[in-house]
Amino acid sequence: MIDFELFSKYSKPGPRYTSYPTAPEFSESFDASSYVNILENQDKKRPLSLYFHLPFCRSACYFCGCNVVFTSKDDKKERYIGYLEKELEILSKHLDMSREVIQMHFGGGTPTFFSAEQLERIIKLIRKYFKNFANDAEISCEIDPRFLTKEQVDVLVGGGFNRVSFGVQDFNDVVQKAVHRIQPFEVTQNAVKMARDAGINSVNMDLIYGLPYQNLETFKKTLEKALLLDTDRFAVFNYAHVPWMKKTMRKIDETTLPRPSEKLEILKYTIDYLSSNGLRMIGMDHFAKPDDELFLAIDKGELHRNFQGYTTKGGADLVGIGLTSIGEGVAHYVQNFKDMKMYEYAIDNGVLPVHRGLKLSDDDVLRKAVIMELMSNFKLDIARVEEEFGVDFFDYFADAIEDLNSFVDEGLVYIDTNSKKITVNPTGTLLIRNISMPFDAYLKKIPESKRRFSKTV
Repeated sequence: MIDFELFSKYSKPGPRYTSYPTAPEFSESFDASSYVNILENQDKKRPLSLYFHLPFCRSACYFCGCNVVFTSKDDKKERYIGYLEKELEILSKHLDMSREVIQMHFGGGTPTFFSAEQLERIIKLIRKYFKNFANDAEISCEIDPRFLTKEQVDVLVGGGFNRVSFGVQDFNDVVQKAVHRIQPFEVTQNAVKMARDAGINSVNMDLIYGLPYQNLETFKKTLEKALLLDTDRFAVFNYAHVPWMKKTMRKIDETTLPRPSEKLEILKYTIDYLSSNGLRMIGMDHFAKPDDELFLAIDKGELHRNFQGYTTKGGADLVGIGLTSIGEGVAHYVQNFKDMKMYEYAIDNGVLPVHRGLKLSDDDVLRKAVIMELMSNFKLDIARVEEEFGVDFFDYFADAIEDLNSFVDEGLVYIDTNSKKITVNPTGTLLIRNISMPFDAYLKKIPESKRRFSKTV
């Protein structure tokens, strides 16, 4: 049983921790030369994870927090492919392209807004420069079911793609109209069938709770329809309403958004419903079938979290390619320009299109390990942290432990000083962002009233 009134008090601005330190800490003083120096000195034995940002969409979905370019012109997509090739050429001068690739992801935007022929050219470009893909590489693509053809699916499968993620958000007509994304159930059903028929063996579906006009009863029906499609994974995200960052979100009537207590009811029901139907909660907002590799990873405490979501492919350097893409290494983050003109200008001058980034301090690396472990596996092996980083955990994080005491008192978190473990119970996982926040050194410096993040609940 959840005390929704108690939980509602935790509804406060907080990071999602797709990175630590979080993106607001990235600095423009970290430039292309900073990144080149890192690339040229990286451990060449570490594998690579590749992210390609394909930013174009035909029209705006009001809930979207992604970096997109709205267009109906094909020549813009053609031009972009040319710049991807130029960026890869520059990258090849500084990165050892023979390193093994264990993961690749196409994100957007709408990657399938590119035609089958255009997608094939992009894939061939990538294979021209990166020739060493692991046999079991995880190769995935985000898909808008409204823009998908059999020809596109065939191209993806031919290019080695073995995972797809379908954007759905909600099947309710009223909600779809309010967020400017009309997508009948049959459209999604046909898209899933196309993927299955082509041999894609891992299908994910994205849902969002907290959208306008949603309530528990309407979302129940969305979940019932979603299960009919028999997908392997679900990502059920808490809608991040940040209209100060995304202008399209200003088109949403805030009075129609569900209250924090109602969002919690939706999340609680979603966890119970999917769990009772054979799926298990993985990390903060993902669910998977028992035979999914994410299951085994979380049991072993080996689940990882990066900008592409939860993955079993840890220990890799993430290389972001394309407009606004983010890369990550052991001790750095880097992000390309968000402005197309600046992106093209840098490439035209033979320079990697780096806008900003961050070189992590030793303290950053330590806190990143702690936060990502909690966010991924809902537990922390303190002894392992102490051994890896050479610190006395309870002394180093005395202030964070003190901040966690309220969660301990409410039975949401267990801190065992003998076995040196922190464990979050199933109810506490609903507040994992809040539970991770005490370890965030940067957040402590910002008054709560000035924190520009989405609400945690």
